[in-house]
Amino acid sequence: MPPSIRRERALSDNQDYLARSRAAVWHPCTQMKRHESLPIVPVASADGAYLVDFDGRRILDAVSSWWVNLFGHKEPRIRAAIVRQLETLDHVMLAGFTHRPVVELSERLAALTGLGHAFYASDGASATEIALKMSFHYWKNMGAPGKTRFVSLEGSYHGESAGALAVTDVPLFSATYAPLIRQNFTAPTPDAREARTGESAADVARRAAVSLDNLLCKHHQEIAALIVEPLVQGAAGMVMYDAEYLRQARALCDRYRVHLIADEIAVGFGRTGTLFACEQAGIRPDLLCLSKGITGGTLPLSCVLSTDDIYAAFYDDDVSRGFLHSHSYTGNAAACAAALAVLDIFESDDVLARNRVREAEISAALAPLAAHPAVKSFRHTGQIWAFDVPGAPAGFAGLCFERMLAAGFLLRPIGQTVYLMPPYVVSAAEMAALAEALAAVLDTLPAGAPTTAVALP
Repeated sequence: MPPSIRRERALSDNQDYLARSRAAVWHPCTQMKRHESLPIVPVASADGAYLVDFDGRRILDAVSSWWVNLFGHKEPRIRAAIVRQLETLDHVMLAGFTHRPVVELSERLAALTGLGHAFYASDGASATEIALKMSFHYWKNMGAPGKTRFVSLEGSYHGESAGALAVTDVPLFSATYAPLIRQNFTAPTPDAREARTGESAADVARRAAVSLDNLLCKHHQEIAALIVEPLVQGAAGMVMYDAEYLRQARALCDRYRVHLIADEIAVGFGRTGTLFACEQAGIRPDLLCLSKGITGGTLPLSCVLSTDDIYAAFYDDDVSRGFLHSHSYTGNAAACAAALAVLDIFESDDVLARNRVREAEISAALAPLAAHPAVKSFRHTGQIWAFDVPGAPAGFAGLCFERMLAAGFLLRPIGQTVYLMPPYVVSAAEMAALAEALAAVLDTLPAGAPTTAVALP
């Protein structure tokens, strides 16, 4: 087939899927009317750090497809593990049944975290719901039925189901559903950008912990748990804070008999530089929520890990004291096989050590961008880089997305915050090219009032 005909057919496929998607697919976290002007991106295939459209155009996936794709698209070892698993068992309900991948995955996660009991679901919001319900039900079983409320941080995001929204402090998501949402407590964020003159990030963390102490002292008899995104609050605009806050929070939760729930859905599996972010504080939560990178971006899976103490509170002859939450695809065999392959890759490739080297290389490649006059508060934790554009015009997030897409890079700014969370296989040269393109976008920002619109992560 002549190249001109192939290009014409590819272009036709692009336009065809754009039109059909607008008509038939209700996209998540999206005001569909925006797509009358903002393009939907047709993806025909993906390979490594790149998405490929029907015209063969390659787009660097600098956000790991919503933070899930750790080792690049089509990672052969994960694909092979899924195929092998499908040859023997695709799925069986986990209520009263079990299988090799779910047992092995649970054992390996327990060994890595010290949390010995794994409860599975399919997505991050479900993991949040499970953790909240476990904490609530624990206290009921333990004879403290008044402990029914939760504490989360300012700007927190833990999912968009009704229970998760009750601990999510992003009005764009929660305000509409306020009548459905139980009112809880919000504690000040330990955002390192809030440092006063002469303060360190650890000082900010300790100051925020004092406020948490006051809140727990006053309300601990009605509080079941504190839920936090360890080290990085994603949807708040990649808020980064010192590990000292986690140490203080752990001690306060112990003092006031409140569970500590670590939502590592976005930051787990190496994203902050350690396998799990809590490791950097030397603490263990009571409940640990995992998802996103757990299968390397291949299949839906989430998990909540609990302490022996929490598990024991449900172990009883009385069925009503058991944890009766369920999902049809809980512990899906193929997804568990993919997760096992992810853990194998971490071990065989010494991913954390390699990431430390790549982290330094990428930070050096991004240095010119950090020095751009429009960029403020350039920051990074592990494999997450972010900066703010406080003077950005209205609509900056959409403008940046569209212009970077035209240049061959996928970014999804959050309001005035631009972040980079690429797959671990991206090169410093690729990130340098991204930085050059992004600096060019910042050079041409139109004048206008600062934006108040929020783009989605």
